[in-house]
Amino acid sequence: MQRMGSVLGIRPEAVEEYGRLHAAVWPEVLAKIAECNIRNYSIFLKKPENLMFSYFEYHGTDFAADAAKMAADPKTQEWWAINEPLQVPLDSRKPGEWWASMDEVFHVD
Repeated sequence: MQRMGSVLGIRPEAVEEYGRLHAAVWPEVLAKIAECNIRNYSIFLKKPENLMFSYFEYHGTDFAADAAKMAADPKTQEWWAINEPLQVPLDSRKPGEWWASMDEVFHVD
């Protein structure tokens, strides 16, 4: 299992809408997340900076392949098309990233 964290901004005027959308994530999107070996997925919001922190545990063996499978899913693409205009990616993200990946510096069970 691999723990993964990432960060992304959200437009101040979109905070409520983003919360509303994520209070009722589409079942097809949730099923695709599970199919792609992602578990224990959470998104946190830090106000007033309007930064979101995403955490999940990847239980597969090929994250790039699972991420590509998710990205190719039409329902996931539809979900992303609704959510991406609400988001503000960090300038410091790596090429090809939307959510900026983070390095784990500490963990304890």
